[in-house]
Amino acid sequence: MWRNFLTVNPEGITNPPIDDLLNVTPSKYELVIEAARRARQINSYYAQLQDGLLENVGPLVTPEAGEKPLSIALREINEGKLVSREATAEELAQEEALAEEFDFSLDPDAL
Repeated sequence: MWRNFLTVNPEGITNPPIDDLLNVTPSKYELVIEAARRARQINSYYAQLQDGLLENVGPLVTPEAGEKPLSIALREINEGKLVSREATAEELAQEEALAEEFDFSLDPDAL
């Protein structure tokens, strides 16, 4: 009865396996951040298809029927379709300049 549940190499809940993904990325923390970021982009892409907007890039691998965005993102990372890199000082300065254009410290009720 229990033999059906015991296997030599049990398949994890993720495909590709986490061990394979950790060989592709420098750390598990970077893997989590990049996969979550990409999954949000894929989810936004599918939402925008209904509105006719295409601001995000769709899946870089062929998605299987009913596959969730996080699984798609993990497959993209494993297949080398996504490459993460650190932001340059110039890119960080541009982001800071954009953030300074907006004053988020104002209380909207005080206006």
